[in-house]
Amino acid sequence: MAVPLRRRLPLLPLLLLAAGGLRAAERSGRSSSAMEELATEKEAEESHRQDSVSLLTFILLLTLTILTIWLFKHRRVRFLHETGLAMIYGLIVGVILRYGTPSSSGHDKPFSCSQEDRPFTTLLVNVSGKFFEYTLKGEISPGKIHNVEQNDMLRKVTFDPEVFFNILLPPIIFHAGYSLKKRHFFRNLGSILAYAFLGTAVSCFIIGNLMYGVVKLMKLVGQLSDKFYYTDCLLFGAIISATDPVTVLAIFNELHADVDLYALLFGESVLNDAVAIVLSSSIVAYQPTGENTHAFDAAAFFKSVGVFLGIFSGSFMMGAVTGVVTALISKFTKLHCFPLLETALFFLMSWSTFLLAEACGFTGVVAVLFCGITQAHYTYNNLSVESRSRTKQLFEVLHFLAENFIFSYMGLALFTFQKHIFSPVFIIGAFIAIFLGRAAHIYPLSFLLNLGRRHKISWSFQHMMMFSGLRGAMAFALAIRDTATYSHQMMFSTTLLIVFFTVWIVGGGTTPMLSWLNIRVGVDPDQDPPPTNDSFQVLQGDGPDSARRNRTKQESAWLFRLWYSFDHNYLKPILTHSGPPLTTTLPSWCGLIARCLTSPQVYDNQEQLREEDSDFILNDGDLTVTYGDTTITANGSSGPHTATTSLDGRRTKSSSEEALERDLGAADHEVTSRGTRLVFPLEYNA
Repeated sequence: MAVPLRRRLPLLPLLLLAAGGLRAAERSGRSSSAMEELATEKEAEESHRQDSVSLLTFILLLTLTILTIWLFKHRRVRFLHETGLAMIYGLIVGVILRYGTPSSSGHDKPFSCSQEDRPFTTLLVNVSGKFFEYTLKGEISPGKIHNVEQNDMLRKVTFDPEVFFNILLPPIIFHAGYSLKKRHFFRNLGSILAYAFLGTAVSCFIIGNLMYGVVKLMKLVGQLSDKFYYTDCLLFGAIISATDPVTVLAIFNELHADVDLYALLFGESVLNDAVAIVLSSSIVAYQPTGENTHAFDAAAFFKSVGVFLGIFSGSFMMGAVTGVVTALISKFTKLHCFPLLETALFFLMSWSTFLLAEACGFTGVVAVLFCGITQAHYTYNNLSVESRSRTKQLFEVLHFLAENFIFSYMGLALFTFQKHIFSPVFIIGAFIAIFLGRAAHIYPLSFLLNLGRRHKISWSFQHMMMFSGLRGAMAFALAIRDTATYSHQMMFSTTLLIVFFTVWIVGGGTTPMLSWLNIRVGVDPDQDPPPTNDSFQVLQGDGPDSARRNRTKQESAWLFRLWYSFDHNYLKPILTHSGPPLTTTLPSWCGLIARCLTSPQVYDNQEQLREEDSDFILNDGDLTVTYGDTTITANGSSGPHTATTSLDGRRTKSSSEEALERDLGAADHEVTSRGTRLVFPLEYNA
């Protein structure tokens, strides 16, 4: 039945009022949403501004450090190194940020998730129908739940530890391998390996066991408020065994201290960092079976040893292979015609080595170190002159900035890090353990090494090496990488104080210690005493260089000399534009492969050497002329790659031996050309 119109009219105002109410609610909702979006945009803008301010802070710190370094060098001030300056400026800025900037209004509100038994990396929280993503930053003890840092600026200047490992460490470690001076390094190779591998392991276990005794003492006197296991003590021993005598080495380089002492300290510190990080990874991998996961288990121990060997060898192979691939690309392409592209590829391949090793479960520090050594040995020879200069300067600048950035952040972290735990007993025990571990590392190994060394490691050298065991960027990066537990937080705070003390006190006392120990300074790194030779006289102008290279060859490790013969005859011709042609070193049935792999530049160099050397052939019965890879005696006999004997019975060198001497004598990638050696007997037989 239809309703009359006059009875339906009163419903219209109600409908209009309802529609108006809906439109008003909709407008109110849109207004509220717009306000929320505006607030979100303002928060994003404020966050961006704080990010810019935090990065600007570090840039200003580095700028101030550079200007102060110039002033110190101008005034010849040596009691404080640039890294110590960076730490002081970081401390000043940290004090200002901690006590001079107001705290922002707190927005943190604890929520209870009692139904979950483990933390999640990412949480999606529903707030009034909108989902927000939150990421895990770490655990907070119940006693500090209301003391969470509310200063947004302090949060901004606290970097993710992965920034140090993935961005700042690679250029530092790569530069150490790329700038390695092969001559002095390989002359002391055996001692360097002993100090770096055996010495670091000894130091780690001595410090770890001593610190375990300190932890037991802390528990006895009631200063240990949480768990601290034996494996944590060993981990601290591995972390703090990573030496970084950057201050001492810089002073050595400036004063031109004894080159052998410099090589021992530099070589130990380079390999020591790699050993320390792999050792710490092995200790973390130590997981005994059973209820007590921190008790000694022989199976778990040998598994950790296997992890150490596997990680180190795998990282070594990955770094070497990446360097070889880069060398092949630079050899068989025309990238040298485009120096910018060549430098960019070199940079990316070198940096990707670190990330590739980390992604595959190996250690990027070891990989990038040996990548740098391989790049310096092979790839560098294939680069254009402009790219050689660019790569050296590029990584030198990156190394300088990254290292000073880390030391500036150390000073900043003393006041901005939110989880410091300082224990006087643990700190004092750590200093004593480090001293004893360093002493047990240096003196017994030096005694054993001196039994087989021709040039002994003197007591003054041993005392200086003992004194120079500074801790630096690597120890800090290892300690800050994991600060989730009570024990790791205490280890990080103690490591920070140890780095401060060693850089300021030990680094500042380097010059007085050199004087007190009567260690030579002002030594030319390329000048050695001439060897005695009663039968031959070298008539060419580069005779002293040849004599020095001969001395280096004799003092180099025998294993390295064996390897270098293979490297010179086969690897260098395959990977670079130098060395003898493969057609003269490989068997005749490999002629096709040899011609394909040998660079045309090698043949050009050989022909050039032959034309230049042919002018020096003299008709004298007592004359031996060596050119290229062939030795011609007076009777006309010749032979490539063989040692010959002169008329008085003295043995001349083969081509691979000459290359060994030449390469070891080349300092800082100095390119030398093979000349002609004219050798005469001193006694004239009528």
